[in-house]
Amino acid sequence: MATDDTATAFWLARPGRAELRREELPARRAGEVLVETLFTGISRGTETLVFSGRVPDSQRDAMRCPFQAGEFPGPVKYGYCSVGRVLEGPDGLAGRAVFCLHPHQDRYVVPVSAVTTLPDALPPGRAVMAANMETALNAVWDAAIRPGDRVCVIGLGVVGLLAARLAARVAGAEVLALDLDPAKRVPAEALGLAFAEAPPAGADFDMVLHASGHPDGLVTALGIAGFEATVLEMSWYGSTPVTLPLGEAFHSRRLTIRSSQVGSVATAQRSRWSHARRMAKALELLCDPALDALVDGESRFADLPETMAALAEGRLAALCHRVRFPAAEG
Repeated sequence: MATDDTATAFWLARPGRAELRREELPARRAGEVLVETLFTGISRGTETLVFSGRVPDSQRDAMRCPFQAGEFPGPVKYGYCSVGRVLEGPDGLAGRAVFCLHPHQDRYVVPVSAVTTLPDALPPGRAVMAANMETALNAVWDAAIRPGDRVCVIGLGVVGLLAARLAARVAGAEVLALDLDPAKRVPAEALGLAFAEAPPAGADFDMVLHASGHPDGLVTALGIAGFEATVLEMSWYGSTPVTLPLGEAFHSRRLTIRSSQVGSVATAQRSRWSHARRMAKALELLCDPALDALVDGESRFADLPETMAALAEGRLAALCHRVRFPAAEG
């Protein structure tokens, strides 16, 4: 593992093959912090697409994460769900637990502005979902859900479940959490959500959020959206082409398909909310013990190359997979 002047980082050497690499750790300068990683989270949809080499050439710049090294399809150091403890930094930060949009690495030096301190009520192990919560929050903003709306969220990965949880907090909103996998009933009901494996007969939703990552889910979303309703597409398909039935009732029902992507703050909030303010709110929203039900997998940092391969190949099933670093053992 790393010495005082080195760090160990997770690299995708080429699509389908990852490894841990030792690299030089730069000296901390004024205005920077040295962070020791406790946990990272695997953003399963995006990171498995990266692992498989399915980032389209046209999206390589858009898909860069803040402290990425290398280029797609590889070698590349990628990831953005890191929770650590500040070892060195300006007064008041040393010893604090922080979240950073940093790849999987046991220690790193970043500007102070790149870290967000965790609320006292937020355990570091739960904070690995900060990027997921930020994505869900941005999607609910994009959806502009109103009191009393009938809302369906299709695809109950971590982001879908978090978005459904937030949508259900809108006064009077009726939220249905939908997924073909019956096992998703457990985490959905743990969050107090109504669950179904198929849409109810005569479904007529005001807003449908699609987060399954599969084109069939988007087809379902179009089929249950009511007159002049909006389907908010939260999934990212990488280089996979998507075919949609835009005949049938798509035009007569005057449907809208809109994308939501976390790289930009939602339009209605953009003039007042910075990325930093949005991240701070995401961490605050994670101060909810019920959300521990979403973290159902954990492995050691030393095993991350194999873990990532197993997730990408479907040999390992986990809703939210957390990576534990040696610093979290003490």
